[in-house]
Amino acid sequence: MKKMYLSAPLPFVGQKRMFAKEFMKVLEQYPDGTLFVDLFGGSGLLSHITKSLKPHSTVIYNDFDNYRFRMKHIPQTNQLLADIRTIVGNSVPRHKIIKGELRERILSRIEQEEKTTGYVDFITLSSSILFSMKYKLSVQDMRKEALYNNIRKTGYPECTDYLEGLEIVSCDYKEVFNRYKDILGVVFLVDPPYLSTDVGTYNMYWNMADYLDVLNVLKGHSYVYFTSNKSSILELCEWIGRNRDLGNPFENCTKVEFNAHMNYSSSYTDMMLYKKEAA
Repeated sequence: MKKMYLSAPLPFVGQKRMFAKEFMKVLEQYPDGTLFVDLFGGSGLLSHITKSLKPHSTVIYNDFDNYRFRMKHIPQTNQLLADIRTIVGNSVPRHKIIKGELRERILSRIEQEEKTTGYVDFITLSSSILFSMKYKLSVQDMRKEALYNNIRKTGYPECTDYLEGLEIVSCDYKEVFNRYKDILGVVFLVDPPYLSTDVGTYNMYWNMADYLDVLNVLKGHSYVYFTSNKSSILELCEWIGRNRDLGNPFENCTKVEFNAHMNYSSSYTDMMLYKKEAA
């Protein structure tokens, strides 16, 4: 049996390493040979674990965020991090702010990398030089942030066998779902970006309707679904279940919007909705 990874080789927002062992217990309920479809593949960790435990199963990994491209560039990313590690040296203690000339040298080195190679893995880089759990996707955005010495002490392993055996696609989850929804016994792995969570590092823009649309894939199928208490999605579905006859109370109403500004960088939209029923 090839090596099983219980965490993704490269940083990824929302990878399910904390669920790995519990997820493995769920997989035990299905026979080897079951078709598994990972609709929101992300880092590929769920797909990898599934294929490792079910080697005779077909596992579809929807790599919509192009994680495999980041893995391909691990040697280049390691070299960039090694250069940044050398720039910092022993000048800044671990987890402390990098200021002044050192900060500028690091940002200049990243700019040079982007100009000469055309690619920088900003997500991996962010985990080494930004505050914990902050991710920026350009040098311009990094310049707006404080830099920290969280630089990884060693390079990332290349893990060439991590995606081995998976059938990889890269398209909208609805398209993937429609391809496999009618196959008997299919199991969908459903790990969408969480509601009320920053999705800036994903290759998509989501609103409330998008989050709710995902629930359509659960009906009538076996699935493993992930969410968090920040989303309140379970509470919402339980409420809808108790009020099945409500329908849409805002149907045919009139909406008035007002754009409000909290400060120069933060704004929101206030809404008033009204409907006058016939007497």
